Amino acid sequence: MCNCSSTGSPSMDQCNESTGQCECYPGYTGLQCTDCEEGYFTNGTGEVCMPCGCDTTGALHSLCDSSGICTCKKGVYGSKCDECQPGYFRFSDTGCQPCQCNNHSSSCLPQSGICLNCQGSTEGPLCEKCKSNFYRPSAALTDNCEPCPCSTVMSTGSCHIDTNGQPVCDQCQLQYRGSHCDKCMDGYYSSDSICMPCECNGNVDRKTSPRVCDPDTGQCLNCSNNTAGKHCEKCAEGYVGEDCSELCKGVIPTTVPPTTQTPTTPSTTTMSTVMTTSLTTLLTTPTTHAVLPTLPSASENITTTATVSEVSWTQFNIIILAVIIVLVVVLMGFVGGVYMYREYQNRKLNAPFWTIELKEDNISFSSYHDSIPNADVSGLLEDEGNEVAPNGQLSLSTPINMYNA
Repeated sequence: MCNCSSTGSPSMDQCNESTGQCECYPGYTGLQCTDCEEGYFTNGTGEVCMPCGCDTTGALHSLCDSSGICTCKKGVYGSKCDECQPGYFRFSDTGCQPCQCNNHSSSCLPQSGICLNCQGSTEGPLCEKCKSNFYRPSAALTDNCEPCPCSTVMSTGSCHIDTNGQPVCDQCQLQYRGSHCDKCMDGYYSSDSICMPCECNGNVDRKTSPRVCDPDTGQCLNCSNNTAGKHCEKCAEGYVGEDCSELCKGVIPTTVPPTTQTPTTPSTTTMSTVMTTSLTTLLTTPTTHAVLPTLPSASENITTTATVSEVSWTQFNIIILAVIIVLVVVLMGFVGGVYMYREYQNRKLNAPFWTIELKEDNISFSSYHDSIPNADVSGLLEDEGNEVAPNGQLSLSTPINMYNA
């Protein structure tokens, strides 16, 4: 009796009479067709044989284990060995090649080998380049890239390695200089780490002072055109000018001679003329700028230089008003004094000073001042009987014994 496998043989009773070999289906082998041929597996059932299906390119051979997993070449994986493992590319008869990413990525496209997800601030098909504004400290492509020491405010941000192996910024902005673009160019100064143009009002000669101003403080260096100040914004001592856009001109020293005042007694008409002239002069003086010279005293007889100061319109008008008020008060006081003096003189000249002479039978009065010999003395004595003689003497008609001495 053949006893062939019902699964692996078409007939359980048909076999070779001399050998007993059953007729097997493809993939089955053995005397009774109970085993699987090479390239087949039972998938754990122990009865049905299925083809392994190993890829002829990626598998070492056509055999597989009882689970149907093929034996793959290097870099190849999958139950049928038909694709490259992660980190490998270029599927071929020799297997798959490792991704060439310079240790900056573990994956790449399986066909082209282009690296994916480059790390260490790198980029490129093989992660061989640094990203923008990064540099690699050494020539080894496996080293990570580091940020360039170049601010995008002060430079383009990119850099390169010089002959000494140090990073150098590729291009600085207009107002910066230095290997790291952290210093200010001539004509600029640092203000909170930002280079700002020197503010010298055009009063510094770049030929003699190319630096123009201090790079740290902005203090202008060697102000020209007779100017001074932190920004050469004002005229130097001894010079005057409208503003810094014009050249400051030297002040011509003027000698003020000592004056000797002669006391005089001006008349009321003269004082009125002086007051009118002063007010007219003040009101007609050009009011562009107030110039206040300082005059020396009469006893010092020294040479002085006029000091020019610009004031605002409001201040200038206040000064003019104050001067006018002071002059008016002074002139009024002076006129009042002159008037009082003249009144005093008139009263002194017209005062009726008299002398009284007592005699036996009368009392005589004489004027003290010769200019009024006929002064009225009728009020000195109240008696109606008294008479005044032409010579200025008063005669009494009443006996003397009626008057008490």
